[in-house]
Amino acid sequence: MGQLTGKVALVTGAARGQGRSHAVRLAEEGANIIALDLCADAATTEYKGSTVEDLDETARAVEKAGGRIHTAVGDVRDLKSLEGIVADGISAFGRLDTVVANAGVFSSAPLHELTEAQWDEMIDINLSGVWKTLRATVGHLIAQGEGGSLILVSSTGGLQGFPNFAHYVAAKHGVTGLARTASNELGQHRIRCNSVHPTSVLTDMIDHEAMYRLFRPDLDKPTHEDFREACQAGMNVLPIPWLEPVDVSNAVVWLASDASRYVTGIALPVDAGALSKV
Repeated sequence: MGQLTGKVALVTGAARGQGRSHAVRLAEEGANIIALDLCADAATTEYKGSTVEDLDETARAVEKAGGRIHTAVGDVRDLKSLEGIVADGISAFGRLDTVVANAGVFSSAPLHELTEAQWDEMIDINLSGVWKTLRATVGHLIAQGEGGSLILVSSTGGLQGFPNFAHYVAAKHGVTGLARTASNELGQHRIRCNSVHPTSVLTDMIDHEAMYRLFRPDLDKPTHEDFREACQAGMNVLPIPWLEPVDVSNAVVWLASDASRYVTGIALPVDAGALSKV
């Protein structure tokens, strides 16, 4: 038996990247998964969004890991849609125990050059979408009466500032505060809420030309390897350029499990020492 046998976990942004990894690791520990993703391009990002085929691949990976999965195409900006997806997932599996609010986007520009569209989409998805995910799920956990674990995926950018993505940093700081407040409100119901703060994670969100240019503006056509070298040199205390998604997923599993049953209100770095780097 795994650490999460008999549990049900909702994962947003589950079609690829960190979200897929979270869903698979939770399933490996025995959880059944409610997985949702936008499966479309965001309007203001410079990388391609996920697809329905990506979400289908997540479903296959979860089933291979031994879990059952209920998938849905949905937008965390749409509360009514979220409420329907959550209700359908609970109907399919009979309960809900863990919520992993993972869906997010990334774009960059100096703060005085950000467009309103960039700012609004970032806040709508990366912060308001997290609150709407909680709004759609917390009532079910309270009514169920057995506690639960809320895991909000923030960033090292939720604990410190970075140049050229003020809107992302503002949203992720908001997620940190939301987690801290939720832990205080919901502790009486034995519902825990924590935030997770990864350093850079190698997913489609960062592995693209616009990010290469951001890290290597001195080069006309920077490559993936140029990006790797820049991250290796400047990001973390441990000598790695970035995390793999499973490194964050392992922290998610811990926060979902009884091994962390008295852990709530924390901001957990999974950052290779990035936050302590001098």
